[in-house]
Amino acid sequence: MSSTIRVETITLGDELLLGIRENSHLTYLGSQFTHHGIEPSVNLVIRDNPEDIKRFFAESWKRSDLVITTGGLGPTTDDLTRESIAEALNEELVYDEEVEQAIRKRFQQLERPMPEINLRQCYRPKNAEILNNPYGTAPGLFLQKEEKTLVMLPGPAREMHPMFEQQVIPRLQAARVLPEIDCYLQLRTAGIGESALAEKVSPLLENKPGLVVGYCAHAGMVDLRLSSLDSDLLNEDQLNDLGDQCRECIGEDFVCYGDRSLGEVIFRELRSLNQTLAVAESCTGGLLSSSFTEIPGISKVFHGGAVCYHNDAKVQILEIPEIMLDQHGAVSEEIAIAMATAASEKFGTDYGLSITGFAGPTGGTQILPIGSIYLGYSSPLGVWAKKINLRGDRGSNRRRASAAALDWMRRKLRKYKMEEVLASAEVGNIEL
Repeated sequence: MSSTIRVETITLGDELLLGIRENSHLTYLGSQFTHHGIEPSVNLVIRDNPEDIKRFFAESWKRSDLVITTGGLGPTTDDLTRESIAEALNEELVYDEEVEQAIRKRFQQLERPMPEINLRQCYRPKNAEILNNPYGTAPGLFLQKEEKTLVMLPGPAREMHPMFEQQVIPRLQAARVLPEIDCYLQLRTAGIGESALAEKVSPLLENKPGLVVGYCAHAGMVDLRLSSLDSDLLNEDQLNDLGDQCRECIGEDFVCYGDRSLGEVIFRELRSLNQTLAVAESCTGGLLSSSFTEIPGISKVFHGGAVCYHNDAKVQILEIPEIMLDQHGAVSEEIAIAMATAASEKFGTDYGLSITGFAGPTGGTQILPIGSIYLGYSSPLGVWAKKINLRGDRGSNRRRASAAALDWMRRKLRKYKMEEVLASAEVGNIEL
C-alpha cells in the first residue's frame, strides 16, 4: 500500500502503556485509514506525563502531515493532553462557553449534578475547532496549522469511534487531507492467516496502477481491502472483476464481501434453508451464543444456548450420562458431539453447535494441553467433531474457539447447500 500523506497516531494513558487495558484504538484507526487508502506510519503510546506528551508530540508533529491523538481530554488531573499539546504548539488556551453549555446539558440528560471539575474540558487551543461529543462530556478538537492537521479525540471507544466516522473523516475529506477513494471493495476471509492470504492473492494484485491493497486481521478473520484512487486507472467494474478473481483464488476461506460477521453469515444461510440452531458451550462461557444474539432478527433461526461449565451442568441440563463423562472426559470428541446433539434436542432445532476445551491458564493434561478444544456439530445429515489446538492466553483462546466453531459451521452449511444444488441439478437432468 502507498499513502499520499504521513499519518501518525498517539494513544495516551498509563492504562494502555501498562497493559491494564487493550489498545483497541490502534486496530480501529488502522482499519479506518486503510479503508481510505492511507497507511499510518507510526503509533505511539504515551503515559500521562506532560513532559513526555510535549516531547513525543512535537517530534510526531514535525515529521507528519496528520496527527491523531486519543485520550487525555477528560476532567481529572491526569488528563493532560489538551494543555500539553497546546503548549507544544504555542497555542493559547481559551474558554469556550458553548462547550460548557453542552456539558451541562449532558449532565441534565443523565439527571446528575455536574462536578465543577468538568469545566476543565471547556478549554481549547485558540485556533482549534470543537468536535461535539454526543456520547460523553469530552469534546474533540480539530486544528490546522503549518499546513498540518491535528485531531484530538476522547479515549473511550464508544465516544471516539462514532466521532471519528461522523465528524473527523468528513472534515479531513473536505480539507483534502484524505485522498478521494473512487471505489472500494472488501473481501472477508476466515481460516487463513494474513501472510498465507497475501501469498495467494499477490500474483493477481501486482502491477495494477491505481490499486491500493490492505490486510486487516481480527477475531479469527482476515480482511482483504482493495481500493482505487483513480477511476481512470482502475474503475469500479475492473475492481469488482479483480475481487471476483481473488474470491475464486481464496476458495473456501472466503466468507463474504463487506463486513458481515461469521454469525451473520450463518444467520443468512439458515434463513435461506428455513432451519434453526441451538448451541451448548463450556470454556467459551456464552461467547458463542452472544455471537448470534447481537444480530437483529436472530430469533428467526437461533432458539437458545446452554452454558454448561461444570460437569454437573452437563449432566443436569444436557442430560449427558455421567458414565460418558467419566469414560471420555469433558474435553473429548464424544462429549462435544453429545453437547451439540443435546442442544439440538433440548431446543428443538435442526442444528446444534458445541464447544468444550481447556482455555487456560489451568487445566489441561499431557495428552490434552491447555488450548485443546473440541467442537461438536449436529445436523440433519449426521454428527461430527473437530479438534483444534490454540496457543494464546485464556481470553484469546476463548475468542478464537468461538470464531473457529462459527467458521466450521459456515463451511458445513455452504457444503450442504452446494450438495443440495448439485442434487437438484442431477434430478433435473434425469427428468429431461
